[in-house]
Amino acid sequence: MLGVLGQVLIYIVPFLLVLTFIVTIHELGHFLVARAFGVKVDRFAVGFGRALVSRTDRHGIEWRLGWLPLGGYVKFSGDLDASSVPDQAGLAELRQRVVAEHGPGAERDYFHFKPVWQRALIVVAGPAANFILAVVIFSISLMALGKVVLPARVFEVQPNTPAAAAGFRPGDLITAIDGRMIEDGSEVSRAVMLSAGDPLHFTVERGAETVVLTATPQRRIQDDPIAGRIKVAQIGLMMRPAASDVRHIRYGPVDAMGGAVVQVKDTIGATLTYLGRMITGRESGDQLSGPLGIAKVSGSLTNAVAEASPDAGAFALNLSVTMIRLAAILSIGIGFLNLLPIPVLDGGHLLFYGFEAVARRPVSARYQEMGYRAGLALLAGFMLFATWNDLQKLNLFQFLGGLVS
Repeated sequence: MLGVLGQVLIYIVPFLLVLTFIVTIHELGHFLVARAFGVKVDRFAVGFGRALVSRTDRHGIEWRLGWLPLGGYVKFSGDLDASSVPDQAGLAELRQRVVAEHGPGAERDYFHFKPVWQRALIVVAGPAANFILAVVIFSISLMALGKVVLPARVFEVQPNTPAAAAGFRPGDLITAIDGRMIEDGSEVSRAVMLSAGDPLHFTVERGAETVVLTATPQRRIQDDPIAGRIKVAQIGLMMRPAASDVRHIRYGPVDAMGGAVVQVKDTIGATLTYLGRMITGRESGDQLSGPLGIAKVSGSLTNAVAEASPDAGAFALNLSVTMIRLAAILSIGIGFLNLLPIPVLDGGHLLFYGFEAVARRPVSARYQEMGYRAGLALLAGFMLFATWNDLQKLNLFQFLGGLVS
């Protein structure tokens, strides 16, 4: 029974800590920009539910730690509904109540009476904080550890695969794909995974000559020790650079920042590419993951670190580094997700503010409510779809059997 409890904690605790940290940074972005514009805030909460710890500061802001560690939120004074975008009637009612309670001019401290550009910046600040967090983490990692570049040198060509049909040979060095220069083998893997069914043109150095080979990635099911059972596009290459190929790059602060920004940009670009392929029907969306999948990844990483660490001190250090890097990747995902134009998300608020800026009036209460309900339904459907993907990838019964054994 202790073994089951231990495994549950390994999978759940790191996931909750990482998620809470990321969402707290997101909400802190909203909070700091709101306060910079003089917006009155009622509460900053980490976690949900009944407060475990609560303190009110001299500005009247309640700082709360909830018992359910699943993120957090900022409550602005005067929020009338879940969408936080009242219509003209709601604004008039709020203004009247604020003036009656605090006197004329007090309404200028409330979020809903700030200029639309300030409200838009406050909303954007949440996702921006997630991207900044990722840049900071990647920058520190590059400065502290540097980057090991593993050129895309072909070690083995699997028979009866697109790579074999294209004419790849062991020893080939891939230098470009569709004209884009390739520095590291991971770039080849990413390009292949995002191109199932689409021919790719590989520029290859073979001894003293340069050849161009064309291969079309095909989807195959594989059991990944971290992500579980997944269906990924492959061409049938195993890459392993020679010792003379490997380079270790050291970074100063400026170069590390630039490299970190490129990493964030590439991650967002890959996400946009995958979503675009989903919309056009070239991807089924089976790589989308929800909380179960993220918990599986964090737990598998924890187990992998434990097996590779010789002692408790090394385990603590290695796990901290691993979870911080995972936090950077998930932070990009959460920032990107929140910018989607869905009414219950930050991107939906920006959509409403865009209408308000053009029409010189807020969206009507009726259309806000319709958008809010549609957004909730869309998010619920997305979560169900992602959870189904997680169950498929996890092979749930095998996963539960592993916990009990």
